[in-house]
Amino acid sequence: MGNEIELAILFADVVGSTKLYELLGDVRARDTVGICIDVMRAATEQNHGTVIKTMGDEVMATFPTSDDALNAAAQMQKCITLHPGLKIPEQSVAIRIGCNYGPVVMENRDVFGSAVHTANRMTSQAKAGQIMTTATMVENLSAEWRASVRQIDIATLKGRSSEVALFEVLWQTEDVTSMVPAIANVSRDGANKIKRLRLRYQGQEVVVDEARANITMGRAEENDLVIKGNLISRLHARVEVNRSKFMLVDQSTNGTFVLGKEGEEAFVRRDSMQLRGEGLIGLGKAPDSNSSQVVRYTCEE
Repeated sequence: MGNEIELAILFADVVGSTKLYELLGDVRARDTVGICIDVMRAATEQNHGTVIKTMGDEVMATFPTSDDALNAAAQMQKCITLHPGLKIPEQSVAIRIGCNYGPVVMENRDVFGSAVHTANRMTSQAKAGQIMTTATMVENLSAEWRASVRQIDIATLKGRSSEVALFEVLWQTEDVTSMVPAIANVSRDGANKIKRLRLRYQGQEVVVDEARANITMGRAEENDLVIKGNLISRLHARVEVNRSKFMLVDQSTNGTFVLGKEGEEAFVRRDSMQLRGEGLIGLGKAPDSNSSQVVRYTCEE
């Protein structure tokens, strides 16, 4: 009979291991994957985790807390990046990691349950060098780790009928620094004080400022501005305060278009740009002032 307990579950695998075997040959590729497995195992054990099993180029592990799992995940990524035995000119070596937190059934040194399946699905959503996790995991993180997590998409996972928010864990120091809104020191005359950015859409208005430093736009109901359209992604773009500037960050398939007041045009796809003055934003297509889908933005003192 199994015993149910709440744990953090982590899956990590080597990206493109099949190509490694083609390029390096069986012996060298096996040794390379073996180094990755050793790194993942060591990071697990050094952060209070338990390796449940290894499957070829993949490790499955559990941890008592979400923080322990992310500490291990970040250590894995850093060690893989820096390991001298993985500096291969022919092919970069990288891993991807997926995590979740929830109830599992423990039986015969293995764990089962929907939380395990979701953690595995998070791995399939991750790219090389990424750590992906769920809202449930984020809710169980400390404030320090939660500040290093950002929602990047909403997806329907295999085996799940409802959509799931996808969160990326920013494990590199420079990534965390760039994500956290930078609050400039206010001089005595207030010259460096953060301003406001107003976004208006179909009678709705949201304000991005020091108090609310990040808003999202897209067709999913979880967004701050819900905008429907065939070319609009579920989580299409976000606007955030970054180093006292208002940044538009596109996360979509079809990109985001910006038209400034003076007629200057810009297009971003999986990239970011600064918003200045006032103008129009079009999700998935160029903005038309007569369109019902256009978002109007205004930067204010």
